[in-house]
Amino acid sequence: MNAQQNDEETPLLQRPEQPTAKTPLPWDQIWILLLLEMPELLSSRTLAPFIPQLIRDIGVTHGDESQVGHYAGILQSSYYAAHTLTIFYWSQLSDHIGRKPVILTALLAISISMFSFGLSKTFFALVVSRVVCGAFDASDSMAKSMLMDITDATNMPKACSYLPIPGTIAGAVGPLIGGSLSRPADRFPDIFGRSEFLKTYPYLLPCSISAFFILTIWLVTYIRLKESVPTKAPLWELIKGGFFGQKPRQPLSNVIVDPDEVKSKPLPLRALLTSKVLSVTASYATTGLFQMGINSVLPVFYATPIELGGLSLEPPRIGILLAASSVIHGIFQLLFYTRLIDCFVTNALARAYGIGMAVWLCVVVQLMLKTILSMCFPCMVLFIRAAAPNRASLGATNGIAQVAVAVARIIGPASASSVFSYSLQKEHDAWSIYYFFIAIVFLAVGTALSLPRDPSVWEDSQ
Repeated sequence: MNAQQNDEETPLLQRPEQPTAKTPLPWDQIWILLLLEMPELLSSRTLAPFIPQLIRDIGVTHGDESQVGHYAGILQSSYYAAHTLTIFYWSQLSDHIGRKPVILTALLAISISMFSFGLSKTFFALVVSRVVCGAFDASDSMAKSMLMDITDATNMPKACSYLPIPGTIAGAVGPLIGGSLSRPADRFPDIFGRSEFLKTYPYLLPCSISAFFILTIWLVTYIRLKESVPTKAPLWELIKGGFFGQKPRQPLSNVIVDPDEVKSKPLPLRALLTSKVLSVTASYATTGLFQMGINSVLPVFYATPIELGGLSLEPPRIGILLAASSVIHGIFQLLFYTRLIDCFVTNALARAYGIGMAVWLCVVVQLMLKTILSMCFPCMVLFIRAAAPNRASLGATNGIAQVAVAVARIIGPASASSVFSYSLQKEHDAWSIYYFFIAIVFLAVGTALSLPRDPSVWEDSQ
């Protein structure tokens, strides 16, 4: 006789067979939500190719190449530091006043911050621009919350399968914009050589193009997106009631969710901190820590001189590589999950033979293996929805997960870039960055083991 299973994934009672019919996806809203997945990644990936050169240009490192990675990590982490302090409140606020006002605010803030970044001439101004962007950017979180609102258990996995598509597009277009159009007066003298303005602000053009694209998404969202929260409370009433005091919530006439969900109410923070929410939050955070560490180190590695351990690539080539990474992710998203590729093997070939075919082959293989990590994040959306105590608290539950992953993304770029800079110094171990990422991988795998094989196990137990 087989041993009886006692794990949490075994139901105590046999449930009747569930209907197999799947609810059709509401494509009139899904395509807008996919657009809303793009602004955060488009803005950050537009900046990535030229940030190392920008840091050199403003002189904050005083000519010390080993410090470029350190300041690049601080710049990236400043966004997530501000994001951490505000994302839960934006998410919780959206449960009360609706998702759409929060999304429109976020898109406008991203656009303004991109213009500001392109006009910045000091490191402090660059940090302020990224802090403003991080403090108001809730578009990605709200898009996922709305996706949870308008789908059910039968069609949400299919909806989540489309989430990598806008990321692939933004991840490919952003680096091409940033790498190709930075310093346009130097790169395209026949077209922009007479523009003193672009010579003074050599990184404004790529930032402006991304900002205008995000403003276009704002316009589409304002016109076409329908609110998905079935009831709402006036913002002024929330403020008078202690910001998130429980006030009567007014039903909306134009929503796209089940009317039965009107009966549920958003729960306070303490009621949301269940074991399920904490498990998926821990897994989400450690996976985000690994991804952000890798993503922050690669552009700096490519831009670092060969003699110091990098590849000495210019921003246009870095942009092409990062764009290729996103394209590879879109094509091979169903292939195997990789942990880490050793960057120093590529540098050894560059030292011995220069930037030849062998080096480019290693870089392509490296990017192919790295990008599949992003496939973990659509799966996290399924677990977050399953872990939420009720449908009215989806935004706040998602906010808790976003706070944790934002903290990880603060630590990831700053720590990984600093460890990389540390490893470049002669008296230090060149393999330090490798050991750093291996440790994070073990941590991420350990937290993932606490999740059930199927998110529906959690939903069935509610």
